[in-house]
Amino acid sequence: MKYSIAIDGPAGAGKSTVAKLAAKRLGIPYLDTGAMYRATAVACKRHGIDVTDWEAVRAFLPQLKLEVRYLDSGEQRMLADGEDITHLLRTEDISQGASLVSMIPEVRDALVELQRDVAHRQAVIMDGRDICTNVLSDTPHKFFITASAEERANRRVKQLVEQGQPADYETILADIIRRDRQDSERAYMPLVCKEDTVKIDTTNLTIDEAVEALLQGVCE
Repeated sequence: MKYSIAIDGPAGAGKSTVAKLAAKRLGIPYLDTGAMYRATAVACKRHGIDVTDWEAVRAFLPQLKLEVRYLDSGEQRMLADGEDITHLLRTEDISQGASLVSMIPEVRDALVELQRDVAHRQAVIMDGRDICTNVLSDTPHKFFITASAEERANRRVKQLVEQGQPADYETILADIIRRDRQDSERAYMPLVCKEDTVKIDTTNLTIDEAVEALLQGVCE
């Protein structure tokens, strides 16, 4: 396979899970672009930088050294300054921080270059917020994976409970709605589903059904 597959969609819709399983079925690498923004938020936090202070984040960018590595199993790991920080990426505050830092045009431009570099060197499947509309806008294989905010909140609650972490449905739902608004209303490269993109609503789909819908779209 010499083409790349682009997936956009809101947080918690199942993009990453579907992309990983589809990548395995197709035998191509998976790149979690959201992990790059989360890693940027982690790096900012470690250096005492407020992600709402755009000037401070811009000034920090030249020092930001992110790297993507893959284990033999195919699992993606994120490194900052040579240290594996993957275990720090999935907390609620980093999720919000990633959404905020992604609003900064210079951050998006810097990370987009890394993402395109991967796609130029090999076939790849990647998901994020502006993969279809910006990063891989020329690929014929574009998908928008979504689900209702309520279903995404339920999924997140279940995930946190399984991890033994506190989970309040109303708080999580409010966070999801706020992040959706931030992603869709930001001035630079907002989250949108364009006409040339296949929309897959996973609200009432199993993961396997969502994967099959994507693979069917790739083969058409």
